[in-house]
Amino acid sequence: MAAHAGETAHETGDVRGERCRHRVDVTRGDEIPRCPDCGNDTFAGRREPGSTSS
Repeated sequence: MAAHAGETAHETGDVRGERCRHRVDVTRGDEIPRCPDCGNDTFAGRREPGSTSS
């Protein structure tokens, strides 16, 4: 599921920048920031803590 900067994170885990694949940790209830690596605002997927998929 895609995530976008400015949205509220529904779960704690991480998202990866759609362009650069940089991992950004997010906490449930916090606003998802722009990617600190490339500045893009779209993220591909979400991964919850303890998940073994990357």
